[in-house]
Amino acid sequence: MKLVIAIVHDEDAGGLIEELTNNKYRITKLATTGGFLRAGNTTLLVGTEDEEVDKVIGIIKNNCESRRELATSPAPVSGTTGVFIPYPIEVTVGGATVFVVDVEKYVKL
Repeated sequence: MKLVIAIVHDEDAGGLIEELTNNKYRITKLATTGGFLRAGNTTLLVGTEDEEVDKVIGIIKNNCESRRELATSPAPVSGTTGVFIPYPIEVTVGGATVFVVDVEKYVKL
């Protein structure tokens, strides 16, 4: 048994969750926050059999395309003595970060 951990952009999460559940996968959804843009992410936990991992990753790939968007530059972390003026920067959003880990034991109560 494997645990697939997928960190996806909030905008991609709804469609991904729908397709995974339509394919009979059980999902646990966690609301998380990314570090760079402090944007909302969704972390999905999917338990599956070893032979189903590639199918799950394929579904994630089909629903989480990366794309370029304009975003306001994040405020500096350290204190500034002057005035900070945010400016738009082009960033890549979407896509997914996926981890697959072995599950030693699975119990459903």
